[in-house]
Amino acid sequence: MLMASRFLRWHSPMMIGPDVLEIQTLMAAHGLDPGPLDGIFGPLTKQALRQFQKTHGLKDDGITGPDTWRALTRGYDYDLAATAAVLPKIHVHVDTRILTMTGNGTITAYPVAVGKPSTPSPVGEWKVVFKSMNPGGPFGVRWMRLSVPWGGYGIHGTNNPNSIGRAVSHGCIRLYNEDVVRLYDLTPVGTPVSITGTVRKIRTLKYGTRGQDVQQVEQMLFDLGYLSLAPNSYFGQSTQRAVLAFQKDQKLPRTGRVDRSTLKALQIEHDRVMDDTNP
Repeated sequence: MLMASRFLRWHSPMMIGPDVLEIQTLMAAHGLDPGPLDGIFGPLTKQALRQFQKTHGLKDDGITGPDTWRALTRGYDYDLAATAAVLPKIHVHVDTRILTMTGNGTITAYPVAVGKPSTPSPVGEWKVVFKSMNPGGPFGVRWMRLSVPWGGYGIHGTNNPNSIGRAVSHGCIRLYNEDVVRLYDLTPVGTPVSITGTVRKIRTLKYGTRGQDVQQVEQMLFDLGYLSLAPNSYFGQSTQRAVLAFQKDQKLPRTGRVDRSTLKALQIEHDRVMDDTNP
């Protein structure tokens, strides 16, 4: 499915967090004025983001999707001060939902929450590039941003401990607060982070297709009131009619298919209606 962390945007209530602070800092580095660097996505941040998007030939929707993240971070010089020889190593396996840290001859394991199927955690080799203490809210007590170029992914705590061990996030790796405090203290900027597990290919969903990704789309359409039948993992006529109605309301091309643009719009609308803006 679509590879993206939570889509930062002007939202009521306003989105808050270290990922917002980072895009504000990045826009300031590009010579724009996002307002106070306070981690709150307000109208000035939206205005600056739209200006950045226009300047870089992006869709000026004021939403930090994957393309905007790539453009914001391209060429940005993060200070990776520590050397690889002395750094610990972090490994996250999304299928088992276990994070392990290896260093100084020891291995420590922690249970984690990972991305839900529609917003999976980014499989690949990354580094910790930014750290923040006490971000609060859904980020819990610690935040460590990863070098993923297409979104604001990170390792952080949580205000929902019941989510640990489940696939429920927008792609971030969540830990119990007491675990992330220990991990944070042992993790310098520059620490390599390997995320492995099942890679789900992105495909365009259309009439006749079946699968878990179809069920996820049907569930979002059902939650939004476009689909009256319970999700059944089959893209039939009722699902196609629901997609067409959603595309019409969102002023998208009425193809009856779920491609990247329709999926992104569906995720954003579902997050808005269900008030799901947690990382």
